[in-house]
Parts: sequence; structure tokens; C-alpha cells
Amino acid sequence: MPEIKTGSKVPEFSLPTTGGGTWSLKDAAGRKLVIYFYPRDMTSGCTREAQDFRDLHGAFRKAGAEIVGVSRDSVASHDKFAAKEALPFPLLADADERVCRLFDVIKPKSLYGRKYLGVERSTFLLDGAGRLRQEWRKVKVPGHAEAVLEAARSL
Repeated sequence: MPEIKTGSKVPEFSLPTTGGGTWSLKDAAGRKLVIYFYPRDMTSGCTREAQDFRDLHGAFRKAGAEIVGVSRDSVASHDKFAAKEALPFPLLADADERVCRLFDVIKPKSLYGRKYLGVERSTFLLDGAGRLRQEWRKVKVPGHAEAVLEAARSL
């Protein structure tokens, strides 16, 4: 799958989701969509990011936007994370990295001198027609959800 660029239509995709179902891009048709990619369930930065999107969920809905989180973790891990943090939006399991690669969020990383490929914290805002309108890469969590909400309101 080719990676997508700002202004282009995002190709249809489906992934397993919390609760045991499948979520498809077409499920958000006609609504703005925030897709945020994060490295791992239950880690401090990812927990804070999920909490920030959770706390602003009502405002996103009022702005006509849905939210989905995506990581390479399993559905079982997502279910535990979503329950623990009372997340009102689905978390999608991209174990084969197909959607991560579509959005080009798999990047070289280093931890304690060990090099590996991991998910670069990134967020994408799609319009109601499924076109990519804005992207945030190398996200720093503090204030990020608020910035995405502001962009969703102005779309």
C-alpha cells in the first residue's frame, strides 16, 4: 500500500478492535476522524495521551469528530488498557503493521543504546470525505489533544 499524503483520500482499511469486533474506515464515513498512533498500551506517555483524548472526547464529538487509537498491541492488551482508563473510543490492533506503514509511522528508534523499529507517536485528522487534512508527527503529549481538537473544530 502506498503511503498517504495531506489532501489525499485514505484507502479503506479494517483492523480488529476493542471488544472483539472489527473497525473499518468506512465506519467513520461522513464524520471527521482523528487517528492517533501510539507505541504501547500501559506506558506512561501513551496512558497520558489516551487520557487526554478521553477527557476531550465530548468536545471532539461536539466538533463532529470520532477518535480511534492504533498500536501494534493485541486486542487483549487494548481491552485491558481501554477498561483501565475508561476509554470511550476504540483502540485498533495493527499487529502486522499494515496501517502503521500506510501512515508511515514505523521509524528507527533507540532505547538504552538498542536500535529497533517502533511506532512514532503521530496523529492524523481526516475530513468527512476521508481525506487527510492535517498530520502531527513526533508528537509531544502535553497539549497535543487540545491542538488536535482545535484543528478538528476549524475543519
